[in-house]
Amino acid sequence: MSIEKAIEEKIRKAIEAGDFDNLKGHGKPLDLTAYFNTPEDLRLAYSLLKSNEFVPEEVEMLKEIAYLKEQITVCGTDEERSLLTRKLNERNLALAIAIEKYKRKR
Repeated sequence: MSIEKAIEEKIRKAIEAGDFDNLKGHGKPLDLTAYFNTPEDLRLAYSLLKSNEFVPEEVEMLKEIAYLKEQITVCGTDEERSLLTRKLNERNLALAIAIEKYKRKR
């Protein structure tokens, strides 16, 4: 059996077993606009980053800052609010430093 036929057989068995039924975007058309708008030499790298849900550290910091702000509004005690505010200030400072480093590299 050729390698192609072996692969096709494995795929067919996986389809029959329903292994592909719960994939993200199942039943929806693929939108490849962003892929083809990306320069050819960067496509593979960007595709790998996106498929592995990689985001820059600064984006993670922004998410954490938004979460801390939300927690401050719903926290129950002044002690907890103080702790969250301190963490928020630390993350804001870390973000500002990261952005400044980025600006200097350019």
